[in-house]
Amino acid sequence: MNSRAPAGQVLSREPWAGAVILDAHAHVGPYHRFFVADPSGEAMVRVMDRCGVAGCLVSSLLAVELDADSGNEETAALCAAHPDRFAGYLVINPWQDPAGQLARWRDHPSFVGIKLHPDLHEYPLDGPRYAAVWEYAERTARPVLVHTWAGSPFDDLSHVDRVATDHPRAWILAGHSGVLPSSFDRAIDVARRNPRVLLELCGSHMHGRAIAEMVRAVGAGQVVYGSDFPFIDLRMSLGRVMFARLSEEDRAAVLGGTMLRLLSRPGPTGVPLLDRIGTSGTLAQ
Repeated sequence: MNSRAPAGQVLSREPWAGAVILDAHAHVGPYHRFFVADPSGEAMVRVMDRCGVAGCLVSSLLAVELDADSGNEETAALCAAHPDRFAGYLVINPWQDPAGQLARWRDHPSFVGIKLHPDLHEYPLDGPRYAAVWEYAERTARPVLVHTWAGSPFDDLSHVDRVATDHPRAWILAGHSGVLPSSFDRAIDVARRNPRVLLELCGSHMHGRAIAEMVRAVGAGQVVYGSDFPFIDLRMSLGRVMFARLSEEDRAAVLGGTMLRLLSRPGPTGVPLLDRIGTSGTLAQ
C-alpha cells in the first residue's frame, strides 16, 4: 500500500488550501556548498506534490557557479521535461558575455525572468557589465531575481536601491531580503521607495514575524514566497508563510498570487509571460 499522501492533502484541511503556491526562488542541479540527496526534476516534483506547490521558478546552480551557458541549457531541459511545473530564470554571469547570453536565450520559451548572483560572481549589481540586463528588464517587463546579502560589497540592499532608482521600470525581486534579520527593516525601506522591488523570503534567518511585518509595511503585492529548493527544503520556507500572522487574502498573495500577477503582465510580444512557455494546469490557474 502506498502510504504517501496524495498531492495537496497536507494543505487540503487548512483555510489557505485554495491558494495557488508558486515558489519564486528555486534551483536545478547539485550544489557543492550543500548536500542535496536528489536534485532531479522528478524528486522535486514529488516534494511539490506532497506540499501542494503548483510550480517553481528555477535557475541552474551550474550556471550560477561556473558555466552560464551550460547551466541555462540545464534549466531549459528541466522546463521542457515538466512544462506545467517549472519556468526558468536565465542566469547572467557578468564575466561570461552577458549580451551574448541574452541574445541566445531571450526568446527561448522556458525563461520568464533573469537571475543575478553578484556575490558569487564578485561583481557589483550596479556595475556597467549588467547594463544589458537592465535594458532588457525594462523593455520586456521580465522580473530580475537578485541575490542580496546585507553588507556585501556586491549586492547589499543599497545596490538594489540604486539600481531600482536608475531603472524604475524594472521589476526586481530582492532575493533573501538581505538574508540577515538586521537587514529586514532596510529591505522594507527599499521596497517602500521603489514599488517594483519585491521582497523575497527564502533564507535560514527568515521567520514569520518578519514576514508579517513586511506585509504590513509594503503590502502583500510586494512580498513573495521563495525557498531556495532543493538545497533548502521548501517545506521549511513554506511553513513560515503558512503560520505567519497574515490575513488569508494576504497569505494567498504572498504564496503565489503576487508572482502570478507579475508573470501575467504582457511580455515583449504582448503575450503574458507564462503563456509564452505553454504552461497549463496547476501553474496557470
